[in-house]
Parts: sequence; structure tokens; C-alpha cells
Amino acid sequence: MTPEAWLTVAILAATFAALLWTKIPPVTVFLGALTLCITFRLAPLDRSLAGFANSAVLTIGALFIVAAGMYSTGAISLLSEKLIGRPKTMTAAQLKILGPVTFGSAFLNNTPLVAMMIPVIRDLSRSTGLDKSKLYIPLSYASILGGTCTLIGTATNLIIAGLVADAIAGGQAGNAVLREIELFDPSWVAVPAAILGVLLLMVTSRWLLRAREGEDSALIAKRRYGAEFVIPEGSPLAGRTLEAAGLANPVGFDIVDIIRTDGSRVGLDADTRLAAGDVLVLSVGLDALGDLWTMQGLEPLHTMRPMETERYDHRLVEAVIAPGSRAIGRRVSEFPLPDSPYELTLVALSRHDRPVDGRLRDVRVEVGDVAVLEVDESFFYVNSQETELSLVRRVAGFRIRRWHRAAVAAGITAAMVTAAATGWMTMLNAALLASGLMLLTGCLTLRVAARSIDYGTLGVLAAAIGVAAAVSESGLADVIASALTRIGAGVPLAALAAVFLGRVVMANLITNSASAVFMFPIALSMADQLGVSFMPFAIALMTGTVGASITPAAYQTNLMVYEPGGYAFMDFVKMGVPLTLLVGAVTLLLAPVVFPF
Repeated sequence: MTPEAWLTVAILAATFAALLWTKIPPVTVFLGALTLCITFRLAPLDRSLAGFANSAVLTIGALFIVAAGMYSTGAISLLSEKLIGRPKTMTAAQLKILGPVTFGSAFLNNTPLVAMMIPVIRDLSRSTGLDKSKLYIPLSYASILGGTCTLIGTATNLIIAGLVADAIAGGQAGNAVLREIELFDPSWVAVPAAILGVLLLMVTSRWLLRAREGEDSALIAKRRYGAEFVIPEGSPLAGRTLEAAGLANPVGFDIVDIIRTDGSRVGLDADTRLAAGDVLVLSVGLDALGDLWTMQGLEPLHTMRPMETERYDHRLVEAVIAPGSRAIGRRVSEFPLPDSPYELTLVALSRHDRPVDGRLRDVRVEVGDVAVLEVDESFFYVNSQETELSLVRRVAGFRIRRWHRAAVAAGITAAMVTAAATGWMTMLNAALLASGLMLLTGCLTLRVAARSIDYGTLGVLAAAIGVAAAVSESGLADVIASALTRIGAGVPLAALAAVFLGRVVMANLITNSASAVFMFPIALSMADQLGVSFMPFAIALMTGTVGASITPAAYQTNLMVYEPGGYAFMDFVKMGVPLTLLVGAVTLLLAPVVFPF
């Protein structure tokens, strides 16, 4: 190998070592690797920096905004409620998530599907207590498996089909037997592989994926609050049972009482039916309180003085009653005070880190009580001029959905997917238009849009593309190709195995699509030398996409779930290697049978 190739190997080894054995953020590691590649001039500068203008990177950035629009309006919550509901077990959750995602990815771009499912799984984990680490990686891998099932399921399949068509038109087949690839040709091999792959994910995720140490305790707030929510007229919860409303098996809160409008109390059985005007008396932690506050159909009972702004512009704050406050000694039912400048709603109250006893309206406020308040932006100016409250802090991560824009957001997303799936415009073009429409139609604000973009994920993906350029330009890719050609010489099945192996190796060194382009001429040359059909090799190049699941940087959906799932580098390796071996075995068994050499 050339000195440049050896240097590239050293940089790759150092990169993987840093990901495995240090806690340095992945984006820092990959940017460091890219910096070394640029410093040693392992690739032209324009190729090293091409990732920062890459259409896939820009598409993912735009899709983060589209997904935020779906989440901010509650559209994705409404859809997930219909499709997923609130499963009680991990098996039920995985079946309801992985099945539809696998099927959908066969016909739609998997990147927007994964982008929209990330907040769904986050909310599902918070509300049911299910371990999110067993859902995010399987989500990414299921989308990859589904994408291999049809010609339009992934851009890589379309690229391979295009290369086959070019080879036929250019007379490059030689002794290999070539024909154009049709829509469902990959399905004969990829569908069985996808079914077995999803089953493998469900089984192995139970013991290969574990929550990070301390994560569960970090999510559970020590302080508990007493809170009261009312079911208003027209609420979608009215007429539902506690089971149907997702309140029968509470996580992070307890239902102390349910009080009817006539003052009577009802049982707390799963089949208890809720009605408009019911008051839910709760003992609740802060995280669960935020989830209940954002839940469609529930509103805090105690509005001190109504705010003129819309609820989706309101925030939750936690505040301590100051020693000189005029509220001290007064019952909650006596508020608002005549001379009080505050416009706010009391959501919950805690005393000595415990829920207050009895109904909130009967509680007398004391110094040091901790209140959770629903406020608008004017509150912060008013409070800066007052001494009623101290230690005011925002409760981050919770916003009321813009439910009235849910249909608009769903329509924009459906139009985006349709435009891209039919080839009317590129995925990047469709995503950029959709993100702009989300802003113009009021589905989300510019501030929320900016915060929704995961810049760390985009940085890793852009840097990985630059490092991939060094692998190609340094000659390392050619060395790998030569080794694979020697492995598969003379025996069709061995050659097929070498092509699949090469696809997997290169997918984890350079980008997934680039590895398919790189391996295509090698596979075609092998088929030419053997004088056999190229179809099994084409299918192996397509199913080899699953090999990109072994490392987080090899496939964009892996990067998208990396940080939300709280994963380590080895989590992808532990799950990706068995999955790749399974898909490889299915490919080697079925491809020569369905498409004989």
C-alpha cells in the first residue's frame, strides 16, 4: 500500500478507537478525523469538504424542521395514537413500530419516517416507562431493511439499477448476463431477509441493548407535586375509559382522585369512563407533569388570571414563594389578588418536596412552596419588577401543541413524500419546500425550527463523507477491491460472498451509496470472468445496504438515533453484525435460487 493508504488506515483506527473508548462527542471525533485528512492532503480539499454541501446532509437538516412541524402541531402524536397507541410491553411496542416502518420504507424514503418517529418514541418512553434504547436502533435498522425490499425503497437500489441500465446500453456486460432490474426484483430476497431481520432485532435487543447507567434515575424528579387537571367541554378524552386515554397505568404520576362536576367521586378502575368537567387530582413528578400539561384534552384547573395569548405560546416555569410575598397565608381559591400584576395559571404545588395535602383550592400558601406555573412571555418582565417569587426557572422540553394546525402539517408532509416518491422533485427540494411551508403556515416558529436541527448529527455525517473521500483518493479502496477479487476468483458462490462482504466493508468506510458505486464494477468484472448472470450480484449489492448498520456513521438514520437513544459506538456493532450475517446468509441462499447463475 502507499504511505497515504497506511496513513488513512491509522486515522480510521484512531477514529474508531476514540468512539469506542472515550466519551468525546462523535461530532468532535469525526471533525478531528476530517481535519487530519485535510492536514495530510489525503484528498483534494473540495472533496474533503463536499459533505458540508452534500444534498443528503442538507435534506436531513430540512427534515428535522419538517418533523418538528409535525410534532409541534401534534400531527405525529395523533397519527401514532392511531397506529401505535400506548403498548404495555416492549414486544407490543416493537411490533407496532417496526412492522409499519419496515413496510413504509419499502415505498417511501426512510429518512423522513425515522425523523418523525424519533419524537414519537421519546414520548412513548416517557409516558409508558418502556426502555427507549430498545426502540431507537431497531427503528433505524427496520427502516434500512424495508428500504432494500423494492427498487424505489432506497436511493442505493435506484443507483444500482441505473448502473445496470448504463452497462447494458454501453455494452459493458462482456460475458456476464445482464437485464434491467424491475420494481419488485429485490423483494424475492429482501422481504424474507427483512422479516427475519425484524424478528432478530426484537429478540436480540432485549439483552444486547441496555439503558445507560443512571439514565432512569436522572429522568425521575425527586420532588413530587400535587396537581389538578380538568377535562374541558369538547375534550377528546370525554367518553373514554382510563385505559383508552392512556391513564390506567401511569408512569411518573398517580391518580389520587377523580371528581365529577357534582362533587361525587368515581372509581379508579381501568374501565372508568371520563366525562367533561371531571377533575383529576394527581401526585406527580416534574417530567410526567410536563407530559400531562401538553396532553390534548387536559387543562390545568386553577387559572388565576387568564392570559390573552394562545396556549401554544405559553411556557411552564418552576418558582419558589418568596418570604415577602403577599400570597403567604392565602388559600389558592382566593387568587388572583386584586392588586396582583401576574397573569398565570397554577399547574401544581409542592411543599417540602412532597405533594400538598387535599384539594389545591383549600391549600394556604407558605414560604418556600414550589409552584409550577403556566405563563406567557410577559410574565418574565413582570416578575423582574416584583418580589413575590424567587428562583424562577423555565421547565424545558414541554410545549403545548398547535392542534389546530395538525391537518395542515400532515398535508404538507404527505405532499413532500408524494412529490419525492413520484420523482416530481428531489427529496432535498421537497424537504426544503415543506420546511418553508411549515414556517409560513404557522405550524412552528422560527425559534423552534432552529432548535429542532441536530447540528451534531449533521456535522458527523458531513465529516464522514470527507473521510470517505480520503479512503478513495489514498488508494485504500483499491487495495480492498483487489483483495476481494482474489477471494472470489473461480467460484460463483464465493464471488457472490466476496461482493456482499466488500459491500459491507466499504459501506462502513465510505458512504453507503458510494460503496455501492465502488463495488459495482468489481461485481460486474467477477460476473464477466465467470460468464454468469449478474442478477445475484445486483441483489447482493442491494441487500448489502444492511451492512451499513454496523457503525453509526455508515447510514444517516443510524446517526439520527445515535444521541436520542443515548447509545455507545459498540451498541451499533453488537446489533449490526448479527443482522448483517443473517441478511448475508439469506442473500447467499436465495439469490442464486431466484436468479440462477
